[in-house]
Amino acid sequence: MPDNYDAIIVGARCAGAPTAMHLAAQGHKVLVVDRATFPSDTVSTHMIHPRGVEALERWGLLDEVVATGCPPIESYSFDFGPVVLRGTARTAAGSSTAYAPRRVVLDKILVDAAAKAGAEVREGFTVEDVLVEDGAVVGIRGHGERGKTLELRSRVTVGADGRSSKVAKAVRPEHYHDKPVLQQGYYSYWRDLPVDGFEIYIRPDRGWAALPTNDDLTLIVGGWPAVEAAAYRADPENNFLRTLDLAPAFADRVRTATRVERFTAASSPNFFRKPFGPGWALVGDAGYTKDPITAQGMSDAFVDSERCAAALDAALTGARSFDEAMDEYQRERDEHALPIYEFTTQLATLEPPPPEMQQLLGALHGNQEAIDGFVSVNAGCLSPMDFFSPDNIGRIMGAAA
Repeated sequence: MPDNYDAIIVGARCAGAPTAMHLAAQGHKVLVVDRATFPSDTVSTHMIHPRGVEALERWGLLDEVVATGCPPIESYSFDFGPVVLRGTARTAAGSSTAYAPRRVVLDKILVDAAAKAGAEVREGFTVEDVLVEDGAVVGIRGHGERGKTLELRSRVTVGADGRSSKVAKAVRPEHYHDKPVLQQGYYSYWRDLPVDGFEIYIRPDRGWAALPTNDDLTLIVGGWPAVEAAAYRADPENNFLRTLDLAPAFADRVRTATRVERFTAASSPNFFRKPFGPGWALVGDAGYTKDPITAQGMSDAFVDSERCAAALDAALTGARSFDEAMDEYQRERDEHALPIYEFTTQLATLEPPPPEMQQLLGALHGNQEAIDGFVSVNAGCLSPMDFFSPDNIGRIMGAAA
């Protein structure tokens, strides 16, 4: 006989585990499956901006992340060459601290939290098929490490399995605001490389960032335009290091440090998917993905999981119809996400700032409140619509004059 659940969640990382945790804590019978076993690593920018840190604190998990030895990040700096802007990102609630834990550490904490909340967790589980009957998703078919195929049924099946989501491939949701891969990135880890907060370097057709993570290591991630991806891939190490030479003082710091892991490639398309339909929902990167240049993915996944779980709880308890609850989930997600999506995808082209942006960057210099606002946009704490509004730009330019 098939097993029956209120919700089956496919994917147990930054979107799936918190969604399972929230639903289980609300009393629903939840199964979360993942083909990985934890702890395990995955491609990631690592960065959890202050609004994501606020979520960890709400869930009672921040102390566990801090206890891993992951250092706090209190400042962001943007080095454009002629202009360097250093500031603090703040949420509406006033939070300003970020963290960049390695995924081998963070995801285990999240999976354990889901289990502690009452969710059933099956690691090492491969989803073979998404079950569809009469046009609605009714569960999954898959197997664990022992290879026995199981049929697992649920009232709703949630795809939290990333941009290549198996659930999304099965239901073929509507796409919108699609943009292609805009940059090709690589990253690795260095020992004995001190950094001052989150350091970002922008040069014509090149960009990179450095940030502290677990085990006294520093992550450096660098990108080239997608049209140059083949040339980058031909010699990632030397091309990466030549990129850093565009900021000689930073390159000198790297030369005195020791790289301790191989280079990992990272790139992403940009899209929105309709995040729900009969018997299914999408959360995190499965529903909405953008270039990692602003490192928003993990914080987005945390916030998205709360919205999705709240909507599903309303539907599962009968407080609202499924379509009504999930339609609101989509509207709220898109209203928040679209402005930073457009900002991020423009930044990811790695094109030189247009003249009006260069003028604005010059006007920011010496205006700490405005710099903090610019930093907060990049951290996802302040909407680009607010920062780049005509009134705010007028104030910044007027102060500079």
